[in-house]
Amino acid sequence: MTDTSDATRMPPARVDHVGIAVERVDDAEATLLALGCECVHRETVADGTFEWATYVLGDASRLELIAPVDGESFLTAFLDEHGPGLHHVTLEVVDIDAAVDALESAGERIVGYSEEDGWTEAFVSPRNPTGALFQLMEYHDDYADKGDAHALFVRGEPLKGR
Repeated sequence: MTDTSDATRMPPARVDHVGIAVERVDDAEATLLALGCECVHRETVADGTFEWATYVLGDASRLELIAPVDGESFLTAFLDEHGPGLHHVTLEVVDIDAAVDALESAGERIVGYSEEDGWTEAFVSPRNPTGALFQLMEYHDDYADKGDAHALFVRGEPLKGR
């Protein structure tokens, strides 16, 4: 086991959701509902390029369907190349900058970092041995103002551990 300093240690994290790329949310939703999921959120992004819907299953499992709306987007290219299926795994972290530092120190490539309305996100390149795109997400304190905690957070509250 490798010893890491506090400066490069990954902060507390958990799986927030698994994102599944689909052609149409309406078509794919029936499968998630048949599995026992409950839709807790659905919206189209501000630029209109894609929509996403969040589903909960049990007390801690969350799935997200993402689909292109009109025109070209990162999803149309993804779906053309891979077809419907796993798009990303989102990890909620308590400190995104510490997480990015730890991952870069471990040799992982971060391919995006942005401040969004309610969270900050960064992406670990899928050109890693897992082949998975990992989205790191730190919720901002005001994110809880957006609605029902059950819909917003795993088990109804943000990750602790600061």
